[in-house]
Amino acid sequence: MKSKNITLWVILGIAGIILIGIIFSPHSTATTEVGVRVVQFGIFEPTGVEQKLYAPGATYFFPLFINEWYTFDTKLQNIEMTMSPEMGSRKKRDDLLFKTIDGNDISLDVIITYRINPSKAPEILQNVAPNNSELEENVVRTITRNITRDMFGELKTEDFYIAEKRTQKAEDAKIVLNNMLNRYGVIIESVLPKDYRFNDAYQQAIEDKKVADQIAERYKSEANATVEEYLQRIEQANGDVNKMIAEADGEYAKSKIAADAYYEQQEKIAKAIEAEGKAEAKGIEKMVEALNSSGGITLVKLKIAEALAGKSIYLLPFGDSGGIDLKTTDVNDLLKLYGARKLSKGPAAEPEPLEEDLFNEEVEE
Repeated sequence: MKSKNITLWVILGIAGIILIGIIFSPHSTATTEVGVRVVQFGIFEPTGVEQKLYAPGATYFFPLFINEWYTFDTKLQNIEMTMSPEMGSRKKRDDLLFKTIDGNDISLDVIITYRINPSKAPEILQNVAPNNSELEENVVRTITRNITRDMFGELKTEDFYIAEKRTQKAEDAKIVLNNMLNRYGVIIESVLPKDYRFNDAYQQAIEDKKVADQIAERYKSEANATVEEYLQRIEQANGDVNKMIAEADGEYAKSKIAADAYYEQQEKIAKAIEAEGKAEAKGIEKMVEALNSSGGITLVKLKIAEALAGKSIYLLPFGDSGGIDLKTTDVNDLLKLYGARKLSKGPAAEPEPLEEDLFNEEVEE
């Protein structure tokens, strides 16, 4: 009897634990998740999706069978639609295939970054999808893929070579996508275009054009280098010319300074010579004045006498009264004759004395 009571208590205990577990079943959210509760049987509250949001990183207790529990991850999500199966979200080719506005086939890799608006989690569960994967597959991927393809299809072929135009078109696509998806609780953070490819024939033409452009750029660079070198030579030549001009100006300035100095020196010498000449002329003038006086005549006679002292003087008759004609007489022979006479008279012979009165008369004349 005693053992039967123990068994009964054990059964009741287990039943109580199960009942408590059913009544207070734990429901948790991760650090980036929000929770949504759905009431199946409403005794004390209405049935359906509860509009209350359950915060991340917590545990909540609800009865097990009369409630359903859903969670949505709110962290950033990436959808990579690429040509390479190893890189994209799907293990197959998933890039966007479309035509440009001017008719060329093109494929584009694109990455869509989005997140769930936490406050919209109950509406997402009630109207869109029960979890992240279905939301992405049925809504986000489908809409973003179609809209992005249509938006980039508005570009011309050559626009894809311009990064600014691709970026602007990505921003336009982001705006359109948010206008469409925000109502579903999805926020598009970015539309990022990656690699793009044309068909083989057009791609080859593009490659050829790139090669041609590179060659053209090389020639342009060489031409610019030649022009630059030419300009440098011109600058160097201008520098040499300026140097020569400066040197010539320097030599001119030096020569001018030397010439001015020489001119000034010669001018001083000329003035000195002029002053000396004036002084000498003044002296001569004074001398002439002195000589024109009676004392001057006496001084001249004295100087003539001093000059003739010790000189042999011979008086020769000449004139119309039977004298010697100097025009027809050989004076040298005549002097030789007088010399011979002197020798014949002997060494002691003296020249004929001069008459003093005659000397004085001749001087006066």
